[in-house]
Amino acid sequence: MKQLLQNARTGEIAVAEVPAPQLLPGCALVRIRASVVSAGTERAASEFARKSLLDKARSRPDLVREVLNKVRRDGVFSTLGAVQSRLDQPLAVGYSSSGEVIAVAEDVTDIAVGDAVACAGAGYAVHAEFACVPRLLLAKISDPSAVAWEHAAFGTLGAVALHGVRVAEVRLGDLVGVIGLGLIGQLTVQILKSAGCRVLGYDLDPVRAELAVSLGADDAVADVNQFRELALHRSGGAGLDSILITAETPSSEPVQLAGAVARDRAIVVAVGTVGMDIQRKAYFEKELDFRVSRSYGPGRYDSVFEQKGRDYPIGYVRWTETRNLAAFLDLLAEGKVRVAPMITHRFPIENARQAYDLVTGTRREPSLGIVLTYPESEAPLTRVIASSAASPAGSVRLGVLGAGSFAVNTLLPAIKGIAGLEFAGVCAATGAHARHAADKFSFRFCTSDENEILGDDSINAVLIATRHHLHARQVKAALAAGKHVFCEKPLCLTQIELAEIGHALRAQPKTILAVGFNRRFAPLARQLKEFVASSREPLLMHYRVNAGYIAPDHWIQDHEQGGGRLLGEVCHFVDFLTFLAGAEPVEVTTQSLGNAGRYSGDNFTLLIRFANGSQGSVLYAANGDRASSKERVEVFCGGAMAVLEDFRRLELVRGGRRRVTRSRTQDKGHRAEWEAFVATLRRGGPAAIAFEDIAASTLATLCAQDSLRSGVPVPVKTREFLAAALSDALASSHNENHS
Repeated sequence: MKQLLQNARTGEIAVAEVPAPQLLPGCALVRIRASVVSAGTERAASEFARKSLLDKARSRPDLVREVLNKVRRDGVFSTLGAVQSRLDQPLAVGYSSSGEVIAVAEDVTDIAVGDAVACAGAGYAVHAEFACVPRLLLAKISDPSAVAWEHAAFGTLGAVALHGVRVAEVRLGDLVGVIGLGLIGQLTVQILKSAGCRVLGYDLDPVRAELAVSLGADDAVADVNQFRELALHRSGGAGLDSILITAETPSSEPVQLAGAVARDRAIVVAVGTVGMDIQRKAYFEKELDFRVSRSYGPGRYDSVFEQKGRDYPIGYVRWTETRNLAAFLDLLAEGKVRVAPMITHRFPIENARQAYDLVTGTRREPSLGIVLTYPESEAPLTRVIASSAASPAGSVRLGVLGAGSFAVNTLLPAIKGIAGLEFAGVCAATGAHARHAADKFSFRFCTSDENEILGDDSINAVLIATRHHLHARQVKAALAAGKHVFCEKPLCLTQIELAEIGHALRAQPKTILAVGFNRRFAPLARQLKEFVASSREPLLMHYRVNAGYIAPDHWIQDHEQGGGRLLGEVCHFVDFLTFLAGAEPVEVTTQSLGNAGRYSGDNFTLLIRFANGSQGSVLYAANGDRASSKERVEVFCGGAMAVLEDFRRLELVRGGRRRVTRSRTQDKGHRAEWEAFVATLRRGGPAAIAFEDIAASTLATLCAQDSLRSGVPVPVKTREFLAAALSDALASSHNENHS
């Protein structure tokens, strides 16, 4: 399909051919018929992308601080690579569209194939021929014959305007001012009129002021002094009851103007992105109520609402973003809002760059509503695109599931060029990500359908780098297809999944399963292991992780998708201590810091006892400063000690003699781990990490989660677990087949 993408480095706009998206749970797949280019939002994004690195840094000092902290922690080369890779990522643009539903997920029951819908949401209602949109970011067009596709495509913009009006708490007969008569402003004027308000408009552009009057405004002017006089005259000297600021400007002048024309105790609402340097005198003397309208209503930016489809009860939240979207469509159907007079340009999707020339000012021509149109023909939905890369010739032909930031920015660059490893196909739920990864790393094809990877006979190894909740299912599917599997950590999120993976591996004895426990393969880690291995005494180990804060709405914090930070990240450190100890864990105890505000649940300690008497502790902290080193390992044994700092510095001390090894770049073992994996597949022999060891680290982490919940030590019985799990899995499989 065709999709409009923006280069994050240069701001360049391009129409690319990418695989059509997957249909995800809780979503509908929509064939897009029209989408709207938002002059304000999309121009701002384009202008930022077009800035030089220096100008980007000046406008986002918060990101500069993150980069500098990463330089101190990981080194210049590692940081530079991460920044460059991030800037290479394509940005999917667009957030307001309409189209026809062509498929729905099983858990969506109130949307059907054939329904006409309006779509909302950045990253979802993108400028593309097909879009996968969560249910609560869709609204059905109740009467498609009364609402044209290109009119319904204004739905998101209309919901923004409608929510702003609700925030202003206007009443029948109120005199309301609208400052800024762009798309949102023109829609706001009409919604206010349909609510029985008297409306005065102001914009610097006299053409837009005239348009507002033609769409129902009682009056509109393009001169600020005239607007002041108009507000006082129409209100009998009292001032306006409410003012909605729908302008897009860094200046605070609209806020000052609103304060000047408002009546005593009026409400001022910032709908557009404007400066908010409020002069206290006017707002204090009139006791004005200044409010910010957040996008298109309650539910916006709530991942539980938008992505998981958990609606707010209508009795508690009458107007969510979904219900605002539907209400605006009703206004269109009833003729109370007209968008046709606002449309100044239409472009087919293949000519979308011309639309952005208007938005960015490259093409100097007055514009307001810019609509992108899509083919009316029922073009087939294609989820595979072949590239110009040569066909795989290596003995290890790799298919990749997942093309997120870790895979593209860290893993694939680390393993590219390993002898005997060929990149065959890459799959991602989002076609743009799949195409980007394919082009960047010369895959033979890209797809949004994982079955294209699993069913390709030329692929004999699969890398799984998707979100954590998908790992177990995809590992089992890849093993069942007879392919070798490398799964990024964690291997799974439950003990049942671990048992099922063990059974699947046992059913395919010729396949190799590896897990991304890369730290044990790092060069300095190998030196550390060799140093402590000479001691015949148990080890006393401490692993301090200065992990840093991750927002609660990040997917890794979601226990359904990411498993939380203990399962999602701490498995790394459990495995590393297991590697150093040279024995399996037998007991774990986990304690949380408790109520630590926004860090609650992300600060904890693990105590691990090993079968050979060694003991290890993991201190995992989210409440530290990321400017400090992230990982520090200390090991004490037999009158010696060692300190590994961020996999860049290793200090070994024995008999009063100190030896220090430094690395110019941080190496956490990603490439060495893959070299071992590829060598195993090419030459045969056992896996670099035996499944029993993988299971031991994984089970210990799962038991650590149990200990965190129960508050008591939990035994780790890997051998007993595997024996029972395999037996139960085999019995369950036999019973299912028999039935």
